[in-house]
Amino acid sequence: MSEFIVETSARHVHVTQEHLETLFGKGAALTKKKDLSQPGQFACEERVTIVGPKRTLENVSILGPVRPATQVELSATDARYIGIAAPVRESGDIAGSAGCKIVGPCGEIEISEGVIVAKRHIHLTPADAEELGVKDKQIVWVKITTPERSAILGDVVCRVSEKFARAMHIDTDESNAVGAGKDQMGEIVVI
Repeated sequence: MSEFIVETSARHVHVTQEHLETLFGKGAALTKKKDLSQPGQFACEERVTIVGPKRTLENVSILGPVRPATQVELSATDARYIGIAAPVRESGDIAGSAGCKIVGPCGEIEISEGVIVAKRHIHLTPADAEELGVKDKQIVWVKITTPERSAILGDVVCRVSEKFARAMHIDTDESNAVGAGKDQMGEIVVI
């Protein structure tokens, strides 16, 4: 099967344990709301407000588990709306990226870097990558067929790990541009 699910990854935050405790109180732990498609990843009950130079985004979900670095993933539209020049990067590649203020019910933090627009990507196991004829970090083009707004998206990075489950992630801007629906599928068309 050469197709894979295409999921919309809405704005979210990853936090360190230290920052979690600053935002939600000493000893705070993330509360799982629902599992996500990637093994061990989950959406949390905890929500924060992201503050930029122009505006704020309220009720932004935290994804668990806690991470070694705090990171905010926004769509390009979100970033412009709050006045942040967020670079397009792979998750985790935050060096030299934009900063912001994050506000929780018990406190706030100011991060000097960590705000990015996530680069569109496909999570694959090594077996999936072999089946599709791609390698880790390879850039491909993906065709997404929808009833009214089919498109081919370029600059899609393949991310290969035993820890992953086969799924492509696009942000809300990209999802809206192609009219992606529930159970949306995609396929690599150019390697």
